[in-house]
Amino acid sequence: MPDMLRIAVPNKGQLSEPAVEMLREAGYRQRKSSRDLVMIDPDNDTEFFFLRPKDIAVYVGEGILQAGITGRDMLLDSGAAVDEVLPLGFGGSTFRFAAPGGAGMKVSDLNGKRIATSFDGLLRSYLDEQGVDARVIHLDGAVESSVQLGVADAVADVVSTGTTLRQAGMETFGEPILVSEAVVIRPSGAPENPRFDTLLRRLRGVLVARDYVMMDYDVHAERLEAAVALTPGMEGPTVSPLHREGWVAVRSMVPSKDAQRIMDDLWQLGARAILVTDIYACRL
Repeated sequence: MPDMLRIAVPNKGQLSEPAVEMLREAGYRQRKSSRDLVMIDPDNDTEFFFLRPKDIAVYVGEGILQAGITGRDMLLDSGAAVDEVLPLGFGGSTFRFAAPGGAGMKVSDLNGKRIATSFDGLLRSYLDEQGVDARVIHLDGAVESSVQLGVADAVADVVSTGTTLRQAGMETFGEPILVSEAVVIRPSGAPENPRFDTLLRRLRGVLVARDYVMMDYDVHAERLEAAVALTPGMEGPTVSPLHREGWVAVRSMVPSKDAQRIMDDLWQLGARAILVTDIYACRL
């Protein structure tokens, strides 16, 4: 099926379920069992491959797959020839240094030290940029134990909440090496692909639908301009006359995080029948 868009999706880890859910919200069929490694969506001419998150950038970079969802940290660590196209707003984390609590270590103190990490490509690039000469020790997981076991003097690891590091008696230091989240990637220099463009358009629609709600309210025409200033919408709100003389109905998209405050402000302005509804999907 050469004309199908082939997309890599994380098969496990913190990126897997959010990625599958976002694709489902975007109208793509998704696997029903975690044991399924390939899923074909004939209605959208798309084929999904469920792969280890750290391998996705490699497959996409080689042009075997035309798109993928992975973490920015794993993308940069891979060194693959891929482009980040769209951040997806989930799977947020930071890549940071950590050392035993109370050590008071600084990045400059890492010269001549041993640093354990699962992201040696990403770490080496950062150390070169900072002019730090340290020995990088690659571990596939559980790097927080390496200092206690005498393998390393410090670690560089992906931190979401920091709980695991604290439980191991470690504390972060220095500025974050990288701020990461889930991203859509494609091969560098890839030709135009209408199905890939459709994927991006749908995912952007999901992102907007998640961040905005639809607000409807009635307001006296004399206070319309003040109300519109509170709810400017995307291209401007929809305004319709009501049967009640001198009143209009207004409909506008507003950021969901601000919805309650905007409702309060509209009420103080004299608006009534204020309703908020979720947006399932959209195209802007």
